[in-house]
Amino acid sequence: MAIGEKINKLRKERGWSQQSLAKQLGTSGPVIGRYERGEMVPSVEVAGKLADAFGVTLDYLVDTTGNVAKIKDKSMLARLADIERLNSEDKETILKVIDSLLRDAKAKQAYMTTA
Repeated sequence: MAIGEKINKLRKERGWSQQSLAKQLGTSGPVIGRYERGEMVPSVEVAGKLADAFGVTLDYLVDTTGNVAKIKDKSMLARLADIERLNSEDKETILKVIDSLLRDAKAKQAYMTTA
């Protein structure tokens, strides 16, 4: 997916108008429209501001190959980095808790789709 398509998708997911996104970036609505249509490509600085506004990584926003990690949420990446820095015993404990919660959530999801 091209950067313009991602900008459009992320903006609509948040319920923002082009003008409201533009205001956050210090630009204009028509410029956002040109990004979304692929008529213009944002500079690295603007792409960084877009990523911050959407709460995604810059890698996610600009990748067109689909090879970037599927995690686009900056706060999730920060949590994973925090876990990575723990000693092995604490890391193992946290991962067991996460595994348990994920198993329960998946079971609940499966139940809800079959009910």
